[in-house]
Amino acid sequence: MRLIGLDPGLRVTGWGVIEAADGRLRHIANGVVRSKAADAMAQRLCAIYDGIRHVIETYGPQCAAVEETFVNRNPQSTLKLGLARGVVLLAPARAGLEVAEYAANRVKKSVTGTGHAAKEQVMMMVKTLLPTAEIETTDAADALAVAICHAHYFETAGRWAASVAGAGAALAARR
Repeated sequence: MRLIGLDPGLRVTGWGVIEAADGRLRHIANGVVRSKAADAMAQRLCAIYDGIRHVIETYGPQCAAVEETFVNRNPQSTLKLGLARGVVLLAPARAGLEVAEYAANRVKKSVTGTGHAAKEQVMMMVKTLLPTAEIETTDAADALAVAICHAHYFETAGRWAASVAGAGAALAARR
């Protein structure tokens, strides 16, 4: 399965595309979408949307995962980040992709083993898990971490579903 991870930001939105199959992960691509601080808010949101849509069209992921944002102390910053996050959720949804959301602590714990890991720890572990990836920014590393987190949870959910289905079939056979 090919999936895209997205790390929302108004100035810089990170993205990372990976493939997950049989418990193995393979790096496809990563990067960032930037908006210009001097532009009007609507133009900045359009730039983010267009950039993400271009990545989706280029790499053809089958599903998407987005990191949830945390509340800043500055309400204006929180509102602006919320606008960017809305566009980041909208782009894959409009492309017909199922979109999952993960808290930052869950993403960090999934990749590093601790929910309060520093950005440098996340970057190091993403490079370890995806050794062929050349990652230039922490935003792209965070997006790849979101994709890795989703791959782990998606695979686990698939195993649970198969296990439950198998148990249900065994129970039905006994009757």
